Amino acid sequence: MKYVGAHVSASGGVENSPINAHAIGAKAFALFTKNQRQWFANPYSEKNVELFKARCHELGYNADYILPHDSYLINLGHPEEEGLNKSRAAFLDEMQRCEQLGLNRLNFHPGSHLQAISIDACLDRIAESINIALDKTSGVTAVIENTAGQGSNVGHTFEQIAHIIDKVEDKSRVGVCLDTAHTLAAGYEIRTRAGYDKTFAAFDQIVGFRYLRGMHINDSKKELATHVDRHDSIGKGVMGMDLFRFIMNDPRMDNIPLILETPDEQVWAEEIKALYSLVE
Repeated sequence: MKYVGAHVSASGGVENSPINAHAIGAKAFALFTKNQRQWFANPYSEKNVELFKARCHELGYNADYILPHDSYLINLGHPEEEGLNKSRAAFLDEMQRCEQLGLNRLNFHPGSHLQAISIDACLDRIAESINIALDKTSGVTAVIENTAGQGSNVGHTFEQIAHIIDKVEDKSRVGVCLDTAHTLAAGYEIRTRAGYDKTFAAFDQIVGFRYLRGMHINDSKKELATHVDRHDSIGKGVMGMDLFRFIMNDPRMDNIPLILETPDEQVWAEEIKALYSLVE
């Protein structure tokens, strides 16, 4: 079964996110566990946690279909000690917030070498950062999101993601989220049947579908291999609709959160319905 939703607002309290998801007919949802553009946030109150859990239960949202996202400021592969330590502390805080909310995964962008260290050294630092956070938490999987490869960002090839996973000590608590727009921009042609099959055969061989813990379902404003991360609404960008039909009829994408991060939240409900209409 497919669980489609969107990255909804948690404004006014994390407990509002399940309500916002339900309002658009989402069967899954994503949220920021705190303000994504700030390093620090007040801890949750007991009321925040209790209401979040109660509303998820009431509205039928299982933790397996909720994909929280960490702050954009975090760089787990930061080349400098100060930036690395700050990022690791913030990442641990977000993992602990997931623990508090009863969530079992945290999606994050792997990091950037900032032209100061090698790609391999950056990937090693990211794996070490994950190991530190996993050692200090329980029950939450660190979910690596593939990137478009913009600037000095790593994680845009399946080989780089596999490199990180290989160095994570607890393989049961590391996973992957594939973003359709990032995948195309990184150079993987997924819009044709042949390209889609080739890309996901490579993903399975290099990384493995056993690690897939979620997807971001986005159209793209930018073409193949541009390495530019610009999302568009479904059917409005360069993707066409075949890709989304492939995903919605691919059993390998069953029972994971399929999350819209498209730019116009006013049409999320329509986009969710449109995706479900593609099921054959």
